[in-house]
Amino acid sequence: MNTNFVERPDGRIAYDIQGQGPLVVMVPGMGDLRSTYRYLAPAITEAGFTVVTTDLRGHGESDSTFRSYGDVETADDVVALLEHLDQPAVLMGNSMSAGSVAYLAAIKPELVRGLVLVGPFVRNGDTSAIQRLMLRAAMAPAWAAQSWRAYLPKLYAGTKPADLDSHISSIFSSIKRPGYAASFSLTTRTSHAPVEAVLGQISAPALVVMGELDPDFKDPKVEAQWIAERLGADVVMVPDAGHYPHAQHPEIVTTAVLGFLSRLSTDA
Repeated sequence: MNTNFVERPDGRIAYDIQGQGPLVVMVPGMGDLRSTYRYLAPAITEAGFTVVTTDLRGHGESDSTFRSYGDVETADDVVALLEHLDQPAVLMGNSMSAGSVAYLAAIKPELVRGLVLVGPFVRNGDTSAIQRLMLRAAMAPAWAAQSWRAYLPKLYAGTKPADLDSHISSIFSSIKRPGYAASFSLTTRTSHAPVEAVLGQISAPALVVMGELDPDFKDPKVEAQWIAERLGADVVMVPDAGHYPHAQHPEIVTTAVLGFLSRLSTDA
């Protein structure tokens, strides 16, 4: 697939597009690439949907020239993409970007047909000031790529994708390019407070997908249920999976997403 770009004031956002049918946009999490959806996107395409996968600003093939990073900025980038494509979409976000697409659904409901939130961060965790300072130090630009490469495998608790080493190597190589470590470092400082503040405004149908072993949450099931209660969402807990269930157990997540998309079509 050819890489396409959406022009933004400070740089370009990279995306690819495949298939024909209703639009589904998939956004990766912090420190990841759009290839995180390498298993899911083809299956959704084959089911009769147009699937767009996009890189975050300062990640992958998107530019590293942006001056700010975070949930709100990512939401703005997805708004620009949807306006460029000139149609509303079902939005799927993983980790940080789940918060971004949720925020978008609150501020631009006319652009959102539904939400699929995978391992979602829609509020800040219970971390101390010391823990935040330690994270900032660990993700300083000089060694951010090495720190992330060492930590990332831990987020794949449970079943590992067969090509995990290759995928992590691609992420590492991407961050090591000039300017990208600084972008990644700034992204790690994201606050999810703006997202939590607007959760009650979201009216779009939603599906929450969470790995049962997700190490980013003290109790993944409790966090998934907390989000679901606020959005009126369904929950799918994926066994033997961590923070990336769409790559660890794509067969389970594909079935869940196709079921959700089918219900949206029926309701429409």
